[in-house]
Amino acid sequence: MNLGFLETEHGSFELPVFMPVGTKGTVKAMPPSMLKELNVKIILGNTYHLYLRPGHKLVEKMGGLHKFMNWDGPILTDSGGFQVFSLNHLRKIEEEGVEFRSHLDGSKHYLTPELSIEIQNSLGSDIKMVFDECPAYGSDKNYLNKSLELTSRWALRCKKEWTRLGSNGKLFGIVQGGMYPDLREKSLDQLLEIGFDGYALGGFSVGEPKNEMYETLCATMEKISSRAITAPVYLMGVGEPEDILFAVKYGVKMFDCVIPTRNARNGGLYTFKGKMSIKQAKYIDDPLPLEDGCDCYTCKNFSRAYLRHLYMSGELLSYYLNTVHNLRFFMRFMENLRNSIKNDDYDNFYADFLNNYNKGSV
Repeated sequence: MNLGFLETEHGSFELPVFMPVGTKGTVKAMPPSMLKELNVKIILGNTYHLYLRPGHKLVEKMGGLHKFMNWDGPILTDSGGFQVFSLNHLRKIEEEGVEFRSHLDGSKHYLTPELSIEIQNSLGSDIKMVFDECPAYGSDKNYLNKSLELTSRWALRCKKEWTRLGSNGKLFGIVQGGMYPDLREKSLDQLLEIGFDGYALGGFSVGEPKNEMYETLCATMEKISSRAITAPVYLMGVGEPEDILFAVKYGVKMFDCVIPTRNARNGGLYTFKGKMSIKQAKYIDDPLPLEDGCDCYTCKNFSRAYLRHLYMSGELLSYYLNTVHNLRFFMRFMENLRNSIKNDDYDNFYADFLNNYNKGSV
């Protein structure tokens, strides 16, 4: 087991890394200055949402997404594929691309692999993702096979468009194939033939049982290992600490998920002793910080009682303070994880973390 390192135009960082999601050009409730203070190294932007509003050409006119949102660190943008395909009844898949209706106003749009790369190029992201189809969990094997073949053809078109536009930033391919290891292997080999700067694993955390996700992930990572791939592997949309620990053990280096920010806004908080819900009555007069030993602004300045009061009162400050803590928890967790790899002590870190985390005695 080893660490990795990824260099981009807007900064370099160690791997494994967790990437907070900034869907619409903002990590919800977080100013960029606080993200820096929390030691966030890279964030995500959402191609689909930024294309619909305010529009990629406007963002380009304003100097690109980095300048537009005043974030000078690396940005990864997804391709828009997951969001388009999650629309289900509002879209139509064809060889050329996908016709869909905006969830905002019902207007009709047509997204192709080339347009996805054009949008991401206008946004100026450091890491771009190919346009892929993300089939629903439970899709039959015949459909999944046709889907991954389509994704591979789209990936090649993305690579050609990325090259035509100047090969700006890095381009990652996306391995699909559902929960079938043989289809995952087929998808991987087709992407390797095209050649990318990194390889993402899509189609996980879409409703499958955890044991099935783990089995398929293991099988896929074994195939990646057997091909001596040195490019980073990115597990898309998976972010629970126990899932990160499992995936890192098998070689995954990059993660993203909305759970730190979404849960924070709903009163759900992460600690090294387990999750807690600040809305519980037992915190009504609790003078303690959220977590002893946490160095975040929230824990250094406010009590559980105050944070519960903010949440129960519907105060906007609750979103901010809870999100500060959750993101700092994830950054501390990844820092500790990387240190354990440096010290050749990952297995002990893995076991100790889960032993404390699963006690739920917060």
